[in-house]
Amino acid sequence: MKLQHTFSEELFLTNETGRTLYHKYAEPLPIIDYHCHISPKDMYENKEFEDLGEMWLEGDHYKWRAMRTFGIDEKLITGKETSFHEKYLAFAKVLPKMIGNPIYIWCALELKRYFDIAEPLCEENAEEIYQKTKALIREKHMTRQWCMEHSNVRLVSTTEDPIDDLKYHKLLQQDPNCKVRVITAFRPDKAMFLTLDTFDDYLQKLAAAAETEITSFRTMLDALDQRLQYFRAVTETTVSDDGIPNFTWSDYTEEEIEAIFQKARRNEALTVHEVDQYQSAFLVEMGRLYHKEGYVMQLHIGTYLDANTTGVQRVGQSTGFDCTDDQCAVTSVGEILNRLTILGELPKTLLYPLDGTKIETWAVLAAGFCDSGTVAKVQLAAPWWFNDQQFGIDRQFRSCANLYPVALSVGMLTDSRSFISYPRHELYRRVLCNYLGELCERGEYFGSEQNLKEVIEGICFENANQYFGFNVGK
Repeated sequence: MKLQHTFSEELFLTNETGRTLYHKYAEPLPIIDYHCHISPKDMYENKEFEDLGEMWLEGDHYKWRAMRTFGIDEKLITGKETSFHEKYLAFAKVLPKMIGNPIYIWCALELKRYFDIAEPLCEENAEEIYQKTKALIREKHMTRQWCMEHSNVRLVSTTEDPIDDLKYHKLLQQDPNCKVRVITAFRPDKAMFLTLDTFDDYLQKLAAAAETEITSFRTMLDALDQRLQYFRAVTETTVSDDGIPNFTWSDYTEEEIEAIFQKARRNEALTVHEVDQYQSAFLVEMGRLYHKEGYVMQLHIGTYLDANTTGVQRVGQSTGFDCTDDQCAVTSVGEILNRLTILGELPKTLLYPLDGTKIETWAVLAAGFCDSGTVAKVQLAAPWWFNDQQFGIDRQFRSCANLYPVALSVGMLTDSRSFISYPRHELYRRVLCNYLGELCERGEYFGSEQNLKEVIEGICFENANQYFGFNVGK
């Protein structure tokens, strides 16, 4: 029996060519994290972390979800009165049992990259590692920005609502000590979710932010356009983001959409068909605005939000009770792309389907809407959320390279609220190089090393840089 008792620098690299490609070309590259949910306020305030418990367990619904599966009391997961030390010890007790789970690997990478600890964390050494990491946090003054700089992050895109004043983005731009470029993604979901009781209140806030009056669907779009321009002016962003939890395309007329909009403002009941019509119109019109303002459209598809309503009521939204939905049809999203193509206003688009079992169909859809003049105009984005682990990443490379040139991918993102999640880029790069190495060693690829270098540097850095127009230097 072969057991390894420390972290290996050859993690996921099972062939010699892959090891060479990773260490020579992928490993040294800086990071562009074009989609995440870190707090710009926390980044600006740049406080030193309290301990490893805070680094790992503040806001990390991946770990919270896993801890619940072990029956750990909620007070040791999200409890406000429980210290991060106590939460950390509860987490450390179950971590060795997470064999095969990405959390185990993420934690190993984070311990190694930020603290140079190669030994596996378990209940027996939990206190010793806690004290060692706490001392290193103090010694190196590990702040939020320190973690990003230590990880060689050059650009990060947070995600904000259109009504956000971007106060902390402005402050970060004025901070001479901030070495990372910070932009934001424009996320207009609250203007699409018209069945919420807060819909009219939200539109009033949007109107105030845009300094205009919203009296119709069209004037709401005008307000969103003003905010798109504001976001672009403040952070030079080119990134938008729309969540599509459960969507079915339905044809509509302008008159129908206006009537639905007014009913929603009055908080009147809407039929499922009316909701589908409104969301269809909203997504098409937002696509037109993204095209007009030079934004990339990101579509996050197929989330089953708040599946456990009791858990959400007890702990809150986005705390580990969301799941994967399989109801959003490829044809529905395809019709959004089709309508925008007919109008001649299809923006660059990234598709993030959450149902990984149908990933090939989404890759085929993306390829069907590419055209001359733009490289990879519509493409399958990084494996998202429940798919952003070794199996999901490898599956996407192996299945979708047959259908869409993998060399054109804009690569990985963290989609995280954690300031130490950047080793996820490393994991992605390792899996990528291992996959390419296998192709080479099986004789399925026999291009030059220079060709491989260009492919790797493109996927890991340069493609995103060019696709979004970031102009970030290496």
